[in-house]
Amino acid sequence: MAFPHRLDAPELPDFSMLKRLARDQLIYLLEQLPGKKDLFIEADLMSPLDRIANVSILKQHEVDKLYKVENKPALSSNEQLCFLVRPRIKNMRYIANLVNADKLAGRFRKYKVILTPQKFYACEMVLEEEGIYGDVSCDEWAFSLLPLDVDLLSMELPEFFRDYFLEGDQRWINTVAQALHLLSTLYGPFLNCYGIGRCAKMSYDLWRKLEEEEDSETKGRRPEIGHIFLLDRDMDFVTALCSQVVYEGLVDDTFRIKCGSVDFGPEVTSSDKSLKVLLNAEDKVFNEIRNEHFSNVFGFLSQKARNLQAQYDRRRGMDIKQMKNFVSQELKGLKQEHRLLSLHIGACESIMKKKTKQDFQELIKTEHALLEGFNIRESTNYIEEHIDRQVSPIESLRLMCLLSITENGLIPKDYRSLKTQYLQSYGPEHLLTFSNLRRAGLLTEQAPGDTLTAVENKMSKLVTDKAAGKITDAFSSLAKRSNFRAISKKLNLIPRVDGEYDLKVPRDMAYVFSGAYVPLSCRIIEQVLERRSWQGLDEVIRLLNCSEFAFTDMTKEDKASSESLRLILVVFLGGCTFSEISALRFLGRERGYRFIFLTTAITNSARLMEAMSEVKA
Repeated sequence: MAFPHRLDAPELPDFSMLKRLARDQLIYLLEQLPGKKDLFIEADLMSPLDRIANVSILKQHEVDKLYKVENKPALSSNEQLCFLVRPRIKNMRYIANLVNADKLAGRFRKYKVILTPQKFYACEMVLEEEGIYGDVSCDEWAFSLLPLDVDLLSMELPEFFRDYFLEGDQRWINTVAQALHLLSTLYGPFLNCYGIGRCAKMSYDLWRKLEEEEDSETKGRRPEIGHIFLLDRDMDFVTALCSQVVYEGLVDDTFRIKCGSVDFGPEVTSSDKSLKVLLNAEDKVFNEIRNEHFSNVFGFLSQKARNLQAQYDRRRGMDIKQMKNFVSQELKGLKQEHRLLSLHIGACESIMKKKTKQDFQELIKTEHALLEGFNIRESTNYIEEHIDRQVSPIESLRLMCLLSITENGLIPKDYRSLKTQYLQSYGPEHLLTFSNLRRAGLLTEQAPGDTLTAVENKMSKLVTDKAAGKITDAFSSLAKRSNFRAISKKLNLIPRVDGEYDLKVPRDMAYVFSGAYVPLSCRIIEQVLERRSWQGLDEVIRLLNCSEFAFTDMTKEDKASSESLRLILVVFLGGCTFSEISALRFLGRERGYRFIFLTTAITNSARLMEAMSEVKA
């Protein structure tokens, strides 16, 4: 059932060191304000902070009370205030208002601002404008890598996607470069580096500069990780827009996994309380089903329940000594497993109820038709019906974007019709969202003559043009085109299967989408690993509009052990889905690799659409 790791799989590095480093640095900053202090924390930093330093650790370092940064007056009576916030203008204004209110009341306290993951000049400028720059001390807490699991690191920067891919704001590139520099300092240099995308190239160049400046730190170190991939999210929007069907992905789509944990409501816990559950490899039940297609999960859980019952039943024939051993050694573990099992069964039932209500099968069928390029008219009708029934504004947008990317833009008649129906159904306030989606290349309109074949012809002319170094007008007009159909053919993303695809014993990474589609990002990684370069993938790179942004950096491998050469770090800039993580874990088991994932944040189709939306839920 659950695929075990191969016996020859390389050991993963110990990432708990990153937590210790972050905790020690935070404690050092807090102790710079000696004595009792109140700590104001920004809401979206609370979960990451809890994974690093819980309340009892903060209390040990003289943090008296904790407050949430929110739009209301602070009630703290402490003489020392510390603010732990993201470097955002609105946070600086909040702090400035608080300090200025104290000044008006004739009250003088000590203020310390800790900005994480980095300090921006714009933030200090706001403090200066507000006339409080001299009253507060500003520090940087370089906390940019949070280990969510043994093989998953997150920067917990969900705003990265919108900031870079929509607004063109490059401020987080330095944070990525610093994170990569920290990893190479702690775990040795990376031998082979591959990347694709403008953001990947910029992050790589800046990281290399940092490495050159502090070259002596990693010299002579044995590399623990052999390969590193840097990928931009806009290389592959299709994967992020598809409905997830592996268990972990479905839990994320249904309940929202936040910072590695999920809130299961009363419908799952079968009580009147909600429960926060940490989802990682330590949860033995979850670890066995997380990468499984949902259709296999119920069978596994019921078998597990029977096995558990059999273990409980063993105590019936025991004498006193055996019973004592059973109670002291096994009972606690069995009870814990029983609790987790009932939670995951509850989660499965809840998912089933919701998906049955949504007619999930019909939705998946439409998505598969869009991926394969069949029955486009029927799929468009399905999307129209979805909009007219006002099922969900986010879901309707997602389906429109999937149609647009797979068809290389909508024909003008369909674009206008769908947009009009959407605005009439969900309200004209969504008009700016359409502008955002167009700018990001997620929902575009075909220009006259820009049918698929016309676009492919344009591309092939560019491909054969020897003067491709000069970026032509034709190239920039295609900058936001997806060319999905051509890429799909080149990389065989839609598997051809005789009969039914066996989801119990998957043959390839397509199982994460019920055998209908191999995630493009994962296929690219697989192909580059086979070739050890981008050689032979020239046309794919051109179709992805990335001719200048695909790079390889190879180092001599004489220092590397065979173990480290099978450890691969994949960096997703703009977010990564649980489906991609499951697909690459599968590829690792098949080929004897172990993948480590570093992402700016975990994403899914709803988060992607919400990032583009101008209408806040």
